[in-house]
Amino acid sequence: MVFDISIAISLMLFFALFPMAFFWLRRAWKIFVKHDYSNVALKRGEGPPNPEKWAPATGIVNLAAGGTALVTIVGVLLTFAGFENVFSPYKTWSSIAGVTLWMKIFADFIVSRQAHPFELGRKKDKENEKAKK
Repeated sequence: MVFDISIAISLMLFFALFPMAFFWLRRAWKIFVKHDYSNVALKRGEGPPNPEKWAPATGIVNLAAGGTALVTIVGVLLTFAGFENVFSPYKTWSSIAGVTLWMKIFADFIVSRQAHPFELGRKKDKENEKAKK
């Protein structure tokens, strides 16, 4: 095996799975166990008006993504240890890791946009009402 750019990128992807799985599972732990809703459905760094409503959706997304990343890590390590499994071909585990990453990004985006409803109406009227009060 010759060390080339494709092997370097594969190693970066594999090593990136460790912190991603850790942060995603930690976030799910905070949401489900500690009931910390500070990272639920953020849009531009701000939480939704009712984070308790969107906590299960965000927690499930983080738990599924973190669990998938963790299973992929274990599968790749078992492959390197000599056990044949589903993750043996490079294309399988790298595609699972890539799809997990992108689906996590898309799912978080969808949940955050649903949690922050789009306000219709003129902004000037709302600003004038606030100024009058």
